[in-house]
Amino acid sequence: MYPHAEAELDFTNPLELLVAVVLSAQTTDVRVNMVTPALFARYRTAADYAGADRTELEEFLRPTGFFRAKANSVMGLGAALVERFDGAVPGKLDDLVTLPGVGRKTANVVLGNAFDVPGITVDTHFGRLVRRWGWTAEEDPVKVEHAVGELIPRKEWTTLSNRVIFHGRRVCHSRKPACGACPLRRDCPSFGAGPTEFEIAAKLVKGEEREHILELAARG
Repeated sequence: MYPHAEAELDFTNPLELLVAVVLSAQTTDVRVNMVTPALFARYRTAADYAGADRTELEEFLRPTGFFRAKANSVMGLGAALVERFDGAVPGKLDDLVTLPGVGRKTANVVLGNAFDVPGITVDTHFGRLVRRWGWTAEEDPVKVEHAVGELIPRKEWTTLSNRVIFHGRRVCHSRKPACGACPLRRDCPSFGAGPTEFEIAAKLVKGEEREHILELAARG
């Protein structure tokens, strides 16, 4: 359904993706992508972040919200990378999660999309959808990750994560999922959690892929 689904944060290297994921907390990928072109042009290395002028960095980050805390995070992240990894973003989960502000979710995003190392990204969308589908009843993100990992071949973890999150952002919303306009509705055990009439549900579908999604739903 989403053959081209991928991480929606813009980046060209592991450091850029790592910083972008940290900045995405409490805001949207769209807003982060508005900030990062200028940010990445100004700060190109971990050492640049570690030695950044705080006031200047905060101004770059202001549109993402919580900009003071995020400035602390990326400066600390840069310092840790310089001190412990020679300025390079490590390509192993165990190393990534030792960095300040980096948990399993962030680490798996970076591994899967910047290093091609399979990882399951359990954000709010992913957790919500796999519970609605009956894949797991777990609420804890790590337990969700492990439960889904037992169901899906490892090589598919990153693609699965991107597609599930894609679907959650566009169709299977938290409060009012577009059930009646969902291409998966005939196989979904939670069908009826949102409006089931196509015309009503169609108004809830979001994103540039809206027409494609509605076309698929109409076929079903």
